[in-house]
Amino acid sequence: MKTFEKLKAQLNHDLMPVHVAVIMDGNGRWAKKKGAGRLFGHKSGARSVRAIVEASVEIGIKYLTVYAFSTENWSRPESEVKGLLNLILNSLIEEIEELSENNIRVSFIGSDKNISTDYSEKVKKECEKTKDNTGLNFIVAMNYGGKIELLDAVKKMIPDIKKGNITADNLTEATFESHLYTTDIPDPDLLIRTSGEIRLSNFLIWQSAYAELYFTDILWPDFDKVAFLEAILEYQNRKRRFGGI
Repeated sequence: MKTFEKLKAQLNHDLMPVHVAVIMDGNGRWAKKKGAGRLFGHKSGARSVRAIVEASVEIGIKYLTVYAFSTENWSRPESEVKGLLNLILNSLIEEIEELSENNIRVSFIGSDKNISTDYSEKVKKECEKTKDNTGLNFIVAMNYGGKIELLDAVKKMIPDIKKGNITADNLTEATFESHLYTTDIPDPDLLIRTSGEIRLSNFLIWQSAYAELYFTDILWPDFDKVAFLEAILEYQNRKRRFGGI
């Protein structure tokens, strides 16, 4: 029987991914199987978030990014959207003290569009409590969309382009990346998606150019520490060439 401790003993700490990103998919389908509403699935999925945060701390992951709410999620029923936004904020408020005690730094990335100022201020206030922590960087992609991020990066560059500070001759990948939401965050080494879907769904599309992709049929609320370590071990068994041989 696979256990967290047995799998942990198999890890090669010289091959540990620095940054793991996760598309947490399958909450709705999991809830439907239970005969419950979609929000019940989201609430149950919060336990899996806690589990992989704990596992990341235990095995020494430096960056963990979770896809909590996409820019496309606004098209869902109003009751689900409102419930999901409240769940994200309330979970942050409830967990922030323990996260900080465990030296975890919490930050949110994403667009400000459609998010109320009050909501944004509450999130910033809670995250501020962890700004001096030096352990795991736990990043919540909230109201995030990869295409919007790229457009926002270009918009941020326009003033410098007009001034002549950024030109076709001096524009580099590093310059462009400095205008992304993920400034100062390394690109993900491993991107995990649950529920059997095999696509990126507009998540970290620039940053994942060379990420190792791991897809599993497990629905998110059933994704636990053991499943997380199985993904890490699969990553460690791959050869990363970055276009080389």
